[in-house]
Amino acid sequence: MLNQVFYNTPRWVWVLLLALFWLGLSQALPRTASLKRITLMPVAMTGLSLYGAVTAFGTGAQVLLVWLTAAVLMFLLVMQRARSGVISYDPATRRFKLAGSWVPLMLILGLFVTKYLVGVATAMQPALVHEAGFSLGFATLYGAFSGVFLARASHLWRVALQFDRRPGTIVAS
Repeated sequence: MLNQVFYNTPRWVWVLLLALFWLGLSQALPRTASLKRITLMPVAMTGLSLYGAVTAFGTGAQVLLVWLTAAVLMFLLVMQRARSGVISYDPATRRFKLAGSWVPLMLILGLFVTKYLVGVATAMQPALVHEAGFSLGFATLYGAFSGVFLARASHLWRVALQFDRRPGTIVAS
């Protein structure tokens, strides 16, 4: 049965998985990134997360509220923790020097696997989308991914904004 699932998965899904894997893997190496880049990926992933929840479960108030609540709670939880690794920001170029991290790869793959599992499960048993435990559980998971993505970017924005408040080089850890 698992072979049938993989066989019936459209090829573009596997191409997307490879592209997302490459994107996440590229973040595991030390790199520089602009403010635009550190904003673009979390916003895109949040959009994909919301899109996944809405296309699977609709735009009902419960689904959207659960997604939003999970996103906000994870955002607040991650924002309370100090970001690991040294972050330096060069205001002249508006670029960050970032240590590599495996976290983005895990988040990207987690979001992909969630969307894939929901798609497979609802294709095999369409009635699942109407079961509150299934739809609200996965909407929560989608929202949690969004909160983490947005909080990680917000940490970097906080570093950049701190520079605007006091001149000099900012190095956060």
